[in-house]
Amino acid sequence: MTPWRENEVIQNIPSTGSFYCSIVELSMAAPNNKTLIPGESVTLCDQDGGVKDEDKKPEVSNQRKSVGEQNLVSAFKQMKLEREAQKNWDLFYKRNATNFFKDRHWTSREFDELKTCRQSESQKLVLLEAGCGVGNCIFPLLEEECNIFVYACDFSPRAVDFVKKNPLCHPERCAVFQCDLTHDDLRDNIPEGCVDAAMLIFVLSAIHPEKMASAVRNIHTVLKAGGVVLFRDYGVHDHAMRRFKASSKLADNFYVRQDGTRSYFFSKDFLAALFSEAGFCCITIEYVQRETVNKKEGLCVPRVFLQAKFTKRES
Repeated sequence: MTPWRENEVIQNIPSTGSFYCSIVELSMAAPNNKTLIPGESVTLCDQDGGVKDEDKKPEVSNQRKSVGEQNLVSAFKQMKLEREAQKNWDLFYKRNATNFFKDRHWTSREFDELKTCRQSESQKLVLLEAGCGVGNCIFPLLEEECNIFVYACDFSPRAVDFVKKNPLCHPERCAVFQCDLTHDDLRDNIPEGCVDAAMLIFVLSAIHPEKMASAVRNIHTVLKAGGVVLFRDYGVHDHAMRRFKASSKLADNFYVRQDGTRSYFFSKDFLAALFSEAGFCCITIEYVQRETVNKKEGLCVPRVFLQAKFTKRES
């Protein structure tokens, strides 16, 4: 079973035993509006609000932690995963097509800069979504807002093809292209310094930590002075991170899924330093915590995301 991505929840849950999950959208509402998220080992909420792991002995947990710190995936396999990163994401979209992620209607609510960073009402907002997937973020924005133009790119050629085939994809409103953010110069497809806001939504975590700086510097080149980066991704101690086995660990906070795609879990300090060194100032950076609960089954699972806003330093 592949460890959860940010939108994975389940609808039908047996009372005992293991289970497989159906895919629906992760609730982005306030914590009181809670949705159940699946797990191979579940946690139970005590009546006093505490959380205890079911049938998990402390000494076993400590032993697994020790093993996870000492044993990493071999260097040979890590090199293979890096070489085949694009192929693995292409296979992901071949299996799931446009059905895995639900449309992200929450982005304009979470990031008011998508509406307020214009200098005038008549100004056309120029956006970049780096790592657009199959368009689950850009198409809701194009439907909500008429006066925007979106540049969208993704590592996977198959994902880019899905975006181009969407009826909402019109050349006068968006330009879509395949791109490796860590290697390909965005300026080959986007005029330098023309973007008002760039979105990195659950994207940077899929890149090797040693290459993240290259991706951030690449985005810096196409942003206007004072332009913003809107970031949301997995945070350290997220339940998905805790579910990885020791044999899946690539480095600190970095893991590989069963399908060969990888996931990094961010801390505030790491993310702030990453953007600062690339020429950005931090506006806000905070953990977003969601507790998913099913009172009938007595299940609760914590999710932790890191959300941030950065602005390009004025020259």
